[in-house]
Amino acid sequence: MAKRIVVIGAGPGGLATSMLLASKGFEVDVYEKQLSVGGRNTALHLGEYTFDLGPTFLSMPHLVKELFALVNRKTEDYMNLKELKDMYELIFEDIKLMMTRDEHEMKKRIAERFPGNETGYSLFMKDNAKKLEVMTPILQNPIDRLQDYLSLRVVKALPHLSLSKSLYDVLSGYFTDERLKFAFTFQAKYLGMSPWECPGAFSILSYMEHAYGIFHPIGGVNQLPKAMAKITKEYGGRIHLGKGVKKLLLNGKRVQGILLENGEEVMADEVVINADFAYAMKNFLDEGVLKKYSREKLERKKYSCSTFMIYAGINKQYDLPHHTIVFANDYKKNVEEITKKMILSADPSIYIQNASVTDHTLAPKGKSALYILAPVPNNMSNIDWEDHKSKFRDLVLRIIEERTDFKDLREHIEIEKIVTPKNWEEDIFVYKGATFNLGHQLSQMMYLRPHNRFDELENCWLVGGGTHPGSGLPTILESAKITSKLIREKYKMEVTGSI
Repeated sequence: MAKRIVVIGAGPGGLATSMLLASKGFEVDVYEKQLSVGGRNTALHLGEYTFDLGPTFLSMPHLVKELFALVNRKTEDYMNLKELKDMYELIFEDIKLMMTRDEHEMKKRIAERFPGNETGYSLFMKDNAKKLEVMTPILQNPIDRLQDYLSLRVVKALPHLSLSKSLYDVLSGYFTDERLKFAFTFQAKYLGMSPWECPGAFSILSYMEHAYGIFHPIGGVNQLPKAMAKITKEYGGRIHLGKGVKKLLLNGKRVQGILLENGEEVMADEVVINADFAYAMKNFLDEGVLKKYSREKLERKKYSCSTFMIYAGINKQYDLPHHTIVFANDYKKNVEEITKKMILSADPSIYIQNASVTDHTLAPKGKSALYILAPVPNNMSNIDWEDHKSKFRDLVLRIIEERTDFKDLREHIEIEKIVTPKNWEEDIFVYKGATFNLGHQLSQMMYLRPHNRFDELENCWLVGGGTHPGSGLPTILESAKITSKLIREKYKMEVTGSI
């Protein structure tokens, strides 16, 4: 008789896990509180416009292809990926720089604007190719025992991980111009962290973009969880939408199943948690059950920043880059206000996705679906968003109009939705509104991050940004491979390849 797996949450990690396990004969049920799949990776529909709620591009698409191949599927049968040869435009106070995957062209652009730094770019690419090579085995395997630090894969990687340096320090070894350093360190925001605090190992984030490119799935990145949900069903898995989980059902420390918010009990051999980690620990278990992750200790953990979102349907087409990033004039001050002072910046950095220039399915002809994001403090800041929402929205839109070619933007907004850190916490169930989950400080990485095989409860597993190897779509998919492999090993099933 097939073992029954319950997955809590239909985010990308949960769906990758359900897809992998269903394809191997497990009886899989996914329970999702929302009415659509995807979690933070879901689609948002406003009238005639479609947006991604969260992630807006795919990097390292070969990892997605490898994942689909493990379940005998081809990515191209489910998704239409378009590479953006010009990846994103960076706007500084006095200069613009369009980043490209073409290494020769990238060196040329750097030489024109930052003479002498082009050699640093070549060295950066060479060094980080090696860094990613030695880090990949760490990212693809569990590290849930202290002795794992002594494994050959970790020992070989250590000299390349820049663990004693911040991301900013690492990039300072390649570039002399501050703006160019920022161009290769802003990716720390994918982890919700400051480049001055983010471990230097994460220089691989910008390298991955330059080495493997940035891709847009037609219809949005939300097509990825939709595809994984479809494959889960093709293998007999079941996905239950609008069915939130209230509690884990325990017998001592052994998880026996889940209690749904509607009062229904669902028994299972194994339970995989893909909900936001800290939210799940606080809400799915009574106080006193956990020691390592008690509510008091959860409060003391370090969490990522949050994001202020504007999803705007625009009644005109802007022939501008797919991705644009506007840096605060004093970028370091802006980052410190977000991560240390926990206050709203008067001069925020802003990300704009103009996906309609690539993808005509997102908005009616002649119109645009604009996605606007400004990193802001998480809810440990106690910012009153009901009071600040309108003023901050106007500030963000005014800066865009002044510093980019999205002129007269406010005059062309037909429909819009704002998501604040308060909304992330209350409506999307993200602890403290920390959009990128637990921080990635060295004190919360690898063995020191919650383990894929949850060590405080039996028959309980974690997947997603709150466990090893961390946040971001590529690493979340790797967490699903790790967790799936561990479950299969528990039942002594044949394990081939990377799962």
